[in-house]
Amino acid sequence: MTDPSPVLAEVVRSGFVESRHRGALVALDADGSIAFSLGDVTRPVFPRSSVKPAQATAALRAGLDLDGELLALAAASHSGEPFHLDGVREILGRAGLDPSALHTPPQYPFGERAFEDYLRSGGRPDPLVMNCSGKHAAWLAACAANGWDTATYLEPAHPLQRLVLRTVEDLAGERVAHGGVDGCGAPVPALGLTGLARLFRALADPRAGTPEHRVAVAMRAYPEYVAGTGRVDTLLMRAVPGLIAKMGAEAVQGVALADGRALAFKVDDGSVRTLGPIVVAALGRLGIAAPGLDEIAEIVLTGGGRPVGAIRAAF
Repeated sequence: MTDPSPVLAEVVRSGFVESRHRGALVALDADGSIAFSLGDVTRPVFPRSSVKPAQATAALRAGLDLDGELLALAAASHSGEPFHLDGVREILGRAGLDPSALHTPPQYPFGERAFEDYLRSGGRPDPLVMNCSGKHAAWLAACAANGWDTATYLEPAHPLQRLVLRTVEDLAGERVAHGGVDGCGAPVPALGLTGLARLFRALADPRAGTPEHRVAVAMRAYPEYVAGTGRVDTLLMRAVPGLIAKMGAEAVQGVALADGRALAFKVDDGSVRTLGPIVVAALGRLGIAAPGLDEIAEIVLTGGGRPVGAIRAAF
């Protein structure tokens, strides 16, 4: 049977296509209509961490008082750099909590440099270091502000998670098709890629003061807190003024531009090495180019210590 998913990226070594990565992608115009699409963009996927800006929006809708870099951290898959960990501690401390309240699984830092530095310092896997701890800290602070139980904050029936679900559906403009459990233990909703793109378009809404707008402002101002030094999301937000970007595990990406255009894609095989080339090519189709994106437009492959090929977009 022919695979219905188009090839979004390919690995070329010594002039030979070594691997192909299939998936689906959708881009929306500023009015919400589809600018272009590739593959089945209605089939539900788990957006994984790309939905974190909506989850942070829900914390604000619950009454959490958070802005600036700490709000950006609430929408983050952080690298585990020292400033990330200090920020998580501050979110918890403001709510009268400490890292023992986190239900994130113990892990090492997500970022390569942060991981190496952490090991050198004798660090061990820790819930605070897990890349989702900013989101969890914000959720715990929202629970504390409302007098909700902090021990069960990840249960789908918890008031916080019911609000998160309503917020995701509101911003995406569609009902969640399926519920699962994310790597951090939080509920994860399944959405179509068009719904995920609408969610990011809603974040770009310029109406000042709305929770989603506050999240977007924080992400734009503090992209290192959303991801980390040298990460794709950080580079995208630094290179393109007004852009919001959030990746998710298993190769999901959501992006919104300041003018309301948005895109979302999922690589079927979950290969995150393709995210940079695909997102840069998709932005190019929308007429967006920036010199700061050159380093992620193609990922150089080496052989014997010299360049012999690249991972590149195939559309």
